[in-house]
Formats: sequence, C-alpha cells, structure tokens
Amino acid sequence: MKYHRVLVEAIVYALQQVFVENRQADKVIEYVLKSNKKWGSRDRAFIAENTYEIVRWWRLLKFVTQLSDTTVSEEAQFWQLFAAWRILQGDKLPVWQEFAKINEKQILARFEEAQQIRKIKESVPDWMDSIGEQELGEEWNAELQAMNKQAPVVLRTNTLKTNPADLRRKFQEIGIETDTVSDVTDALVLQKRANVFSTEAFKNGLFEVQDAGSQLIAPFLEVQPGMRVIDACAGAGGKTLHLATLMENKGRIIAMDVEDYKLQELQRRARRNGIGNVETKLIEAKTIKRLKESADRLLLDVPCSGLGVLRRNPDAKWKLKPEFLENIKKTQSEIITNYSKMLKHGGKMVYATCSILPSESEEQVKKFLVQNTEYKLIKEQRTSPATDGFDGFYMALIERK
Repeated sequence: MKYHRVLVEAIVYALQQVFVENRQADKVIEYVLKSNKKWGSRDRAFIAENTYEIVRWWRLLKFVTQLSDTTVSEEAQFWQLFAAWRILQGDKLPVWQEFAKINEKQILARFEEAQQIRKIKESVPDWMDSIGEQELGEEWNAELQAMNKQAPVVLRTNTLKTNPADLRRKFQEIGIETDTVSDVTDALVLQKRANVFSTEAFKNGLFEVQDAGSQLIAPFLEVQPGMRVIDACAGAGGKTLHLATLMENKGRIIAMDVEDYKLQELQRRARRNGIGNVETKLIEAKTIKRLKESADRLLLDVPCSGLGVLRRNPDAKWKLKPEFLENIKKTQSEIITNYSKMLKHGGKMVYATCSILPSESEEQVKKFLVQNTEYKLIKEQRTSPATDGFDGFYMALIERK
C-alpha cells in the first residue's frame, strides 16, 4: 500500500499523546481527526484504525522491536513501533529515513517467539493475565483473543420515534448497510464502519450507539410505563434513555451521577431523543437517604474495571492498575449496600457491570445477599466477547421482599 507521510506523522503524534501525555485514546483520535479537514474517509480510517491497533498490541510490538524494558517516549521509538505493526500486517515499508534501521527479519523472528508467551502474544500486562486466569481459568484464553478483535458498531433504535426496519431503510438510502441481532430486538450492526453521527437520522434522535450486550440491561429491569425508576450510576445516560423508551416516555426516571458534566450530556441526548420523563440529580451527601424506599425499579450500573469492554478501550489495558481493581470492588460493595435502600419493598433492581470478572459481579451479588436477607436473586445473565460477540456485561435482577 502507498503511505502518506502526513498520515503516519498523525499516528505517531496520537501515540505520543496516549503514552507520554497519558490522554485517552478516543479523545486523542477525535482531536487529531478534527485537525485536518482535508482528510477523506480513507485517511481518517487509516489514522484511527492504526492508532487503536498499535495501542491494542502495545506490549507485543514493544517485544518485537526489543523495547520491552524501555519506557517509550522518543519520537523515533514510536516510528519503530508503527513500522513493526505494518510489517506484521505484511506490508513493505517505504524507503524513509525513519525506517532505515528497521530489521524486518528480526521483527518476524521475535513475533514467532512471542507466540509461546500468552501475556505477550495477547498483549496484556502481567497482573491482568494472572487475575484473568485465576478467575476464569481456561475461558480466559478465549476472552483474551476475542477482546483483541475490533468491536462492531452497534446501534439501538429509538422506538419512540421509529422502528428497526424503518431505520435500516433510512440507512440503506444513504449507502449504509446494517444487520439485525437475534435476541436483541432494537439493535442494528453496521456491516462496515461509517460516521453515523453526521447522518440526519442521528440528528433527529432515531438511534443511539450502544453495544448489543449493553442493550440487554434495561429490559432486564422489567420496567413498565408509569413506574418511578432510579438509574443511580447513570453517567451520560445510554441505559437511562433505553429505560425511557421501554417506559414509553411515561412515569418518571431519576438519573443520578456524581459527575455533573455527564448529567448535562444526558439532558442533551434526552432532548434529541424526544424524551421527557427523565430528571437528572447530582449525588450529594444526603441524596440517597432522601430517596429511601422510593423506587419501583433501581438500576445500579456500577463503576468497574471495564474488562468486558477492552476491545473498545484498548488503552485501558495499560492505564488500569491492580490497586484500582481492589479499590473499585470496595466501591461496588458500598454502592449496592447503600443505594439498594432506595428500592421499595416489592420493587426490583439490577446490579450490572461491564466486567468479565466474577469478583466484580457474581461474587459481589452473593456477598450482598448473604448480608441483606430481605433481598433475593431472581435471575442473572452474562454476555461475553468470546461466546456471543457482545461486550462483556453481567446483570443480576434482585427483588426486595
């Protein structure tokens, strides 16, 4: 393939921002793509895909370039890593000064060597590989492989405004082909990546981007129109909006979070979706106490390690630390213990994570039920990149007696 220097420079710059400046990969790519309006869709795809894939395979690429024991910070090293990635894709590098010292045979030989060491072959930190094996056993191998594949783009139809069949037709008219997802009623998957955010359908609030696994959580809560529902860890509100559509815009949803900017984004999204039954509330000192026994339904989509969504956020592999995992488990335990008091007797709640680790999911629920006997587990479900191609989510439906 033909290389354009300006595009490779953009990738090198993006990687420096991620690994030297410690910025989030998605935010960096968004910034870089906006920096040159002359780039066409192919150029943008080349920058985004190569940046994400180099981030994903960071440990493997450091190994094949013999930078394993080095803190990569020099620009020349980032050019080396880009070169290694393209060699592993079977490309012939252009005769550029930056590639003059690249030894293709050595890179390919080191790649063969890496196949014998799982944590290098699958490109994960030591601690993550240990915890994954400890908690998932043999299943960890399959999950690792699945999490290193590019995630599909999945849309959730806003059924307040349209239906999946009509939305598919609208996309077909502008040359975007989609597939339906069995068992996920309102989901459409893009056959090829496309900028859906620039479409009229998005501006008119006909859909949201939301993984198929995530789309199973709101229906799991068994909401009905007219209910009083609390989404206690709402974030920017993907599941809040889904709950509102399932409730046919009737009743009341209180969407809560500790971050005000996320709730403001939720309000913007709700307006675009034509949703009017959502009230946002910043969590403060006495918020939970004031809402005691007030909810018919309660969603606790708790903060977690995000190990179920690594294929979408590959930089998290290098930014997560084992101590964060231990601290977040304490937070999860506190949330389910304290926030569950907002549920009415006879009401139901869902505890959910985007983690494939039982210690953040099933084990948290078991511990809570042992300590709080007035609650009982009705059902639980998992999704997994390896078994069904969805992101890795856990959900448990719990009733307060």
